[in-house]
Parts: sequence; structure tokens; C-alpha cells
Amino acid sequence: MKQTLQLKTSQHLALTPQLQQSIRLLQLSTLELHQEIEQVLSDNPLLERLDDPLDHSVRLLADGAINNGASTSTTPDSPPSSSQGEEGNGGGGAEAEGGDSDNGDAGGAEHDMDWGDSGRSGSGSGGEEEDGRPQLEASPVSLREHLMEQVRLTCMSPRDCALVEIVVDTLDDNGYLEETLDELHARLPAELEVEFEELRTALALVQSMDPPGVGARSAAECLALQIRRMPGVPLVTRRMALTIVERYLTWFAQREFNKLKKALDCDDEDLREAQAVIRHCNPHPGAAFASDVSDFVVPDVIVRRAKDGWSVQLNPEVMPRLRVNSLYATLMKQGKSESQLAAQLQEAKWLIKNMRQRFDTILRVAQAIVERQRNFFSHGAVAMRPLVLREIADTLGLHESTISRVTTQKYMLTPHGMFELKYFFGSHVATEAGGEASSTAIRALIVQLTGAEDPKNPLSDSKIAEMLGEQGMVIARRTVAKYREALKIPPVSLRKSL
Repeated sequence: MKQTLQLKTSQHLALTPQLQQSIRLLQLSTLELHQEIEQVLSDNPLLERLDDPLDHSVRLLADGAINNGASTSTTPDSPPSSSQGEEGNGGGGAEAEGGDSDNGDAGGAEHDMDWGDSGRSGSGSGGEEEDGRPQLEASPVSLREHLMEQVRLTCMSPRDCALVEIVVDTLDDNGYLEETLDELHARLPAELEVEFEELRTALALVQSMDPPGVGARSAAECLALQIRRMPGVPLVTRRMALTIVERYLTWFAQREFNKLKKALDCDDEDLREAQAVIRHCNPHPGAAFASDVSDFVVPDVIVRRAKDGWSVQLNPEVMPRLRVNSLYATLMKQGKSESQLAAQLQEAKWLIKNMRQRFDTILRVAQAIVERQRNFFSHGAVAMRPLVLREIADTLGLHESTISRVTTQKYMLTPHGMFELKYFFGSHVATEAGGEASSTAIRALIVQLTGAEDPKNPLSDSKIAEMLGEQGMVIARRTVAKYREALKIPPVSLRKSL
């Protein structure tokens, strides 16, 4: 074979580092974005943040008094802070490299990323208070600490206190005994010579403490302990409630009221009074002492009613203000920088530009969603229309994967509550008129129907499907059951009451 040389041109798509960073920033949530920024700030000295979350925090002096950093830095005699001086010439420093197009993008990005509320002021209330010492929040009390505090107030012997402490250490977070007394007795060392009756007495002491129901070995025993200590309950009602929780708790949970009335030989009024007593009990007495911190969501987009419709705005609280450090930019201009600084400067410019592009894309997608779901914002979830990712992607000229990244873990604050952007997308169900109804609207209608039903005669899934059919929505019974389970609505047998 004869060897020859040939020239051939072709096109291919390559993911540059800048494009990879843009995609990664787009799919991050607000919390993950700020964590990413903090990591970049610690690695890249050329990048700095103007909206430091600790700028307006309360700091303590050596004597315990409050020192507000924002108020002390604005006194007339104090010189301007270094951050304010850098902000004044930061834009020029970022544009120090003349003729480079990226410099212009970086300078513009600095101004575009300066989205924070510059009019924010410090608390300034420290001078008005006579005592500047803060009121510190007390640490939460655990269930074990609460019980042991009651033990210390009794006149028990040291041995009895030790046995009670052993029982307390065996309780779980809900206040239940995790193992039986036999297992606990077998686990104790033989040289302690602990009798089984001593453990039984220690458990009885724990069960007599606050909160009522603690130390129970089952749900029936927990409810029975609370019913016995519940004040103001008639004797007949108390006995009936104890009989239900000790012998017929399964029937009560399944709302088998006819079986209960036959077994207890009572009428509806007596059973209703016993039911009210049982429902007043707490099946998880130790849960009140749990130290779990509730998670909260910060919206990325805020929707408000305007004169001509609905306005969509980005939440300034989640938009970091970044810029290139003016000192290093001046060194770059004077030619005193190293190659590593040049690379870090380029990375800083990329990050600022990609951050601006991220929030611009989120705003565009949110505006497109609000434009198509105007009926939802005006009338609620029952007016939601079917919407798919492709419709938004075609409107904005983006790919569906980009819309999916934007709508994942991004939240919108509306007059109807906080919703993830994916909430506004849903499948459709055909109507008798040939149109389409959103699955979200059908779920809202199911909630309305079950909320307005007669508790003594609740609606079955077939009846709900029939009522939706009367409104022109063709939906099967199993689809209603699927939506009802997704909404965590109990079946008809568990929604029935006396």
C-alpha cells in the first residue's frame, strides 16, 4: 500500500473548563452554591466577596458587651474601611489588562454581580440599651436530662437511682423501652446481684415520671399510662378507653366502630367520648425533647402581584456579590505578576461571568413559568395547566437538560406559598371536551373533595373518580388512588368517624 497524506476538516463539541463550571453552577442549590463560593474564595486570592455574611453579625467584646461591626465602622472620626476603598477602584483594577476582551467582561460582571441591598443598615440598637450583654439562648434539655433531674429530686437510695438510670439509658428518642426487662436483666453483670423485681420497680418509677407515657414497652401501654393519669375523665369513660387501648387497639386504629360497639356493648355517644380521651394522648411522649433543627428553604425567585399582572424578581439575599481584588489586579497591570496569578485571574473572571449567567437563566425560566401559569397565581392550584420542560426550552431557545438543571432545587416564593420550580411542571389528563387538565389541578381537586366530605360517610376512590368525571375529567379509580396516596390522604376506611 502506498502511504499518502490527507487533510480533513471536522467539527466537534468540546466541554471547556468554563462551560463545565457553568453547568455545575447551574445545577447547584442555593446552599451548595454558597459552599462552592466559599471554597473558591479560600483557593483563589484574586476573588473577593463584598456581601460577607458576617459583616452585620453581632460580636462580643471581652467584657461580654455587644459590638456591632457595621455601626462602629461608620463613625465620623473613623477612616473609610479598606473594603470601601477597594470597592471604589475595584472596577478599574479588574480592567487593568488593557485590550483583553475578557477584562471587559470581568469589569461588567463585577457591576452586574453587585446586586445586594446597599441601603442595608446595622441594628444600631446597642447604644440604646443600658446593658449591652446579650441574652443567650439556653441549650435544649434532652429526655434523659429531664428524667434524671426528677430522680435527683426524690429521696431514693443510691442503688435505686443507679437502677433507674439504667432504665432511662435504655429508652429511645420516643420514650419507649428499647429492650425487655428480661433482656436488660440478663445483660447486667452477675456480681451486681440485681433482682428482677428491682428492675420492675425501677421501671415503674420511670413510668410515674413526666412526661406521661414514658418508659412504655408498647403503644398500648403508653396510651394506658397516660389515660390513667389524665385528670377530669369520668370513671366509665376512663375504663372504656383503657379497655380499647389494651384489648382492641387494632380495631380502633382501623376504625372498626361497629365491632367496638358490639364488643364493649356501648352506643355511639359513649364510644365517641372514649375516642376523644384516646386522641388526647401522645403516642410519642419523648419526641418533644428531640433536638432536631427544622430545615428551611430560601427562595431563589420572588413573585409579586403588579399593576399589569405578575412581576418576577431574583431574591437579592441569595445572590453573592463578587469582584476581582483590586490590589492583585494592579500588580497584573504593572507586570509584576506570575503565571499562576494570571491563571487565577482568568478563573475569577470565569466564575463572575458564570454566576451572572446562572441567575439570568434562572430569572428567564421563572418568567416563562409565570407567564404560562398565570391562572395558578390568580386562582390557585386548581387552575394549574399542563406544562412540560420542552415547552419552556423551545420558548427560551435552551436545551431540556438546561431547564431540568434550573428547576432542580430552585424555589419560588408566591402568594400561595413556597414551591420548587419543578412543581409547575406536570403531566396532563384528557377531558371530555378534548382538552387537557394538569395532574396538579386534579390533586388539588381531590384535596378539596376529601376536605369537604362527610366524616361519617367519606368518599371512596370510585366516587371521587365519578365526581371528577362529572367535571369533564376522564380519570380512572386507580389513578385517583395513586394521587391520594401521593397526597398522604388515608383511604376511606381510615377517614371514617362516628
